[in-house]
Amino acid sequence: MAKVLIVDDDEDLRGIVKEVLSDEGFSPAEASDGIRAIEVFKADRPQAVLLDLQMPRMNGLETLKELKKIDSHVPIIILTAHGDIPTAVEAIKNGAYDFSVKPPEFERLIITLKRAIERLTLEAEITKVSSALESSLEHLLGKSPAIRKVIKEVRQVAETDFSVIIQGETGTGKSVVASAIQNMSKRASKPFVSVDIGLIPDNLIESELFGYKKGSFTGAQKDKIGYFETAHLGTIFLDELENMSPLIQSKLLTVIEKKKVYPLGDTNPVDIDVRILSATNSDIKQSVLKKEFREDLFYRLGEFIISLPPLRERGEDIQLFAQKFIFEACAELNKQIKEMTSNAIARLTKHSWPGNIRELKNVMRRAVLMTDKDTIDEGCIDFLMNEQSETRASSSLHLKDAVKELERRMILDALGKSRGNKTKTAEVLNISYRTLFEKIREYGIDTSQDICIDRS
Repeated sequence: MAKVLIVDDDEDLRGIVKEVLSDEGFSPAEASDGIRAIEVFKADRPQAVLLDLQMPRMNGLETLKELKKIDSHVPIIILTAHGDIPTAVEAIKNGAYDFSVKPPEFERLIITLKRAIERLTLEAEITKVSSALESSLEHLLGKSPAIRKVIKEVRQVAETDFSVIIQGETGTGKSVVASAIQNMSKRASKPFVSVDIGLIPDNLIESELFGYKKGSFTGAQKDKIGYFETAHLGTIFLDELENMSPLIQSKLLTVIEKKKVYPLGDTNPVDIDVRILSATNSDIKQSVLKKEFREDLFYRLGEFIISLPPLRERGEDIQLFAQKFIFEACAELNKQIKEMTSNAIARLTKHSWPGNIRELKNVMRRAVLMTDKDTIDEGCIDFLMNEQSETRASSSLHLKDAVKELERRMILDALGKSRGNKTKTAEVLNISYRTLFEKIREYGIDTSQDICIDRS
């Protein structure tokens, strides 16, 4: 039962209101003046207050201000005489929820109370969920000042319908941020569709994004709903934005402006209501300056931009994540690691971490697996800086395997130099996009983890 504090110096009125509230399922408490009201409020913490304006010792306005200092969210409904409505209006300006003229119309008063308590409950739930999500983000992204700034930005923009570009190096957590924005938004219960632009060949991307009708091209044996229509009323997350061709950029701009998609082979547009989040490994503003990305589309997609700092710029987060990944690996591998030495921490902190958080996780899992001690020391992670071991290992390969290894390295090197842009990588290697796609799949290259971005 919701607790309601009745504050009025009229004992008869308090008795009547208390009886009505009890009959309606509330749990009423009472106070005869403002000073007593503050004492009862601190002890009982009611969910709502009915407050008279004219009382001895401390009037209603003063009492309102003191109660709001204790709990700024509690709804306070003013009880006022007909001639004191201007003061009641002033009370509203000072944070009161509503006012009721005495003698109160109890039916209306009960409705007002229920609405006030429902809003208080909803606000408490939103705060609880928001705090839980913030803690979750800290767990996934870190607690350094740079990341706390990112988390603050996520909370601010999540409540809006802004389109957001999330930019940062591979492995910094761009997809985590996108999911957090969706979960904190008013679209949280609606679809969340994630699309990796880099994994879809150019000749298929239009049909994948916007859908097609049966018979619109060879092989179109039935209608297909595209990703945008699937995300209707929800959110679509476009990853690897830098891999979007000029043609698709143009079509996407039309979709955003008209809020309609045109499936291939269909002359009838489909209305959509979709929030767009996108991510890129590169500085998208530089791509705009180089005429590689449409400026008008950039302004449509980047109403808000979140930049994730690389792990090497967040020394305190390196140790935090290293400890976390050791704990997780111990649980997975049934081992017990008591500590990590200061030399090991120093070695980790000095490393550049081109793969960021994902790379660190792989390193710590491997360190836990390989050690036969209860401590992670510098020797456990020496392989990080020892590239010669890889060279020696490759020399023992058979010729066929060596050729494959060389080809894999060339692809990784080209991906790094083109900052993960597969279209550019295919051009550099003088192969088709389709061939590159097949090679990536053949060699099990994870473009989100394996490539080392060239920052020169």
